[in-house]
This record gives sequence, C-alpha cells and structure tokens, in this order.
Amino acid sequence: MAREIFPAGSHLRARVLGLLMVCSILASPATSQTLALPADAIRLDSGRFTFVAFPKDERLARSLLKQVLTTDTFPGLPRPTTHAVIQIAPDMRRFRDWIGPGAPEWGAAIAIPEEGRIVLQGSAANSAAGNPRVTVRHELAHLALYNVLGHMPPRWFDEGYASYAAREWGRDELLATNAALVLRGMPHFENLDRYFYSGESRAQQGYALAQRAVAEIAELDRERGLSLFFVRWRETQSFDVALRRAYGVTEPEMEARWRSNTRRRYGGLALFADVTVGALALLLLLGPAWIARRRRDRRRLAQMRVADAAQEARERESALEALLSGIIHKSPPDSGPEQGAG
Repeated sequence: MAREIFPAGSHLRARVLGLLMVCSILASPATSQTLALPADAIRLDSGRFTFVAFPKDERLARSLLKQVLTTDTFPGLPRPTTHAVIQIAPDMRRFRDWIGPGAPEWGAAIAIPEEGRIVLQGSAANSAAGNPRVTVRHELAHLALYNVLGHMPPRWFDEGYASYAAREWGRDELLATNAALVLRGMPHFENLDRYFYSGESRAQQGYALAQRAVAEIAELDRERGLSLFFVRWRETQSFDVALRRAYGVTEPEMEARWRSNTRRRYGGLALFADVTVGALALLLLLGPAWIARRRRDRRRLAQMRVADAAQEARERESALEALLSGIIHKSPPDSGPEQGAG
C-alpha cells in the first residue's frame, strides 16, 4: 500500500517524528550506537537498504534484508539506487505511531515515497498482514515507481503495479469467485481509484482489478513489457500518449480490452463459483428439513409395516378359527351303544 502525500492536520506530528528518525538514520554513521534510536532497537545496513527493528524481529529483518538485496529489480524500471529505510514495528501501537493516523485501519504496511521509508508489521502481526516477504517487495515497488514517475501514476496504477511486481497472483482468486464484480461491476479507469477509499473489502477488489489492468498493459509487448511505456510516460507526462507511443493503443481502447478480457477470463469461473456457493447455501438451508422429513417417513413406514404385520396375524387367526369351526360343524354326531333285540 502506498501512502498519499500527508495532508496537514492532527497526524503532522507523527509524520515529522518519522521523518526526523529517517533523517537521523541516513545522516549518521553505520554504527547503531550513534543513531537516535530506541535503546533496544537494532539497525542493519547493506547496499541501499537500512532495516530498523527490535530484537524479537531481528531474525525477520535479516531474512528480509537478504531477500531485497537479491531481488532488487522491478518490471520495466531501471535498477533503483535511492536509499530505502524499512522499519519493522514490534507491535500495533508502534506501527500506528510510525505511520500516523491518516492510514487506513486495515493496512498491513505503508510506503511513504517522499521519505524513502517503509513501515511494516513485525512478527506480532496477525495472519491478515500477509507474507512479509511479499509485503516488503510490494512496498519497495511503490518506491521504485515513484523514483521514476513521481506522482504521475493514479492510485489504481500505483497499487496495481506494486501487486504485479510482487507477483500477488492470489488476488485473482477474488475475481474468480465474484461473478457480480466481474460480469456487472467492472469499473472504468477513472473510477477505479475510489475502490481504495471505501473500506477493506472494496479495496481488495480494487487491488485485484488494478493488478489485472497492469498485467494487461504489460502483455501488449511480450518482449519489452512495461519498459518502453514507462520511458514514454516520463517523457510525455501523459498516460494516454504513452500508451499510444509504446503500444499503438489509446486509453479507451486499453480500458475496453481490460474489461473484456477480465470478464472472459474470470466471468465463467466466478459464475460457476457463485452457483456452487448458492447451491451449498441452499443445501445447508434445506438439508435439515429434508433430513427431518426422511426420518418422519422412515418412522411412518416402520409403523405401517408393524400395523400390516399385526393385521396379517389377525387375519391368519380369523381364518384358522373359521376353518376349525367349519370342521367341527361337519363331523357326524356320536350314535351311542347299540340296542339289543326286543
């Protein structure tokens, strides 16, 4: 997540403190004893990176430092050279202190391009904070893009590029499971920025759509990707003109292509997912009633079988009684002893 330019207000103090801390890090020698850091904080320097963390996150900081040193290139951009400070917050209170109250509550990390600074949550973060390796690359992509294009990219492109550079392909799952979004709710480029200011759920949709848009642009040139486009954008200061000169398409044509391809690629999957979810919901809703009815039917059938067996037994007894009665009535009466002659 990239941080917009800080507006003046109640969080000015937090911004000033963060900026002073970064300035002290950049201007001080490489030994942590000379830095204006908390007593138990540590500093790790290598290449163009400085990590600031607390002892419980030292292992995480060293692991992330090793990663960023070996993956310090971004699609279509020249290799970054500006210094970057990554602060790992030990808890949510320190995280909020370092980023100020202007950031959304659901943010897991913040890039502040004007200060060359990134703040992310440490090992105390919950699962919603995501994979720190992916998160730190996402935020570094914001800094890299800012160093080349400044504030020219709209918010949707900035976030979409960071997700694309960090290879956050898991965001496609949201498109593949939301038929309403893909088939009916596809926004235009000019409206996509609003997604990032409308709560966490809406923002996640915005990330997925923006990443898909940047990927569509990169696919226009399989050999050079975004590199020529970024050069033209910097030269012309215009997104539309850069698209024309790099790919031979206009912004409306690119937008139509993105909307159409996204619907075609994810619409069927999303519709199938929605139907499947609906069927499962219907099954969960009607399942108990169906089971109860089956049980009642089984009990009634058992009762009917018992009643039929009893009826058959009674009928057999009646038939036997009738048979025996008929045999008795048909037998000849006893004649008694014979009489002698008179």
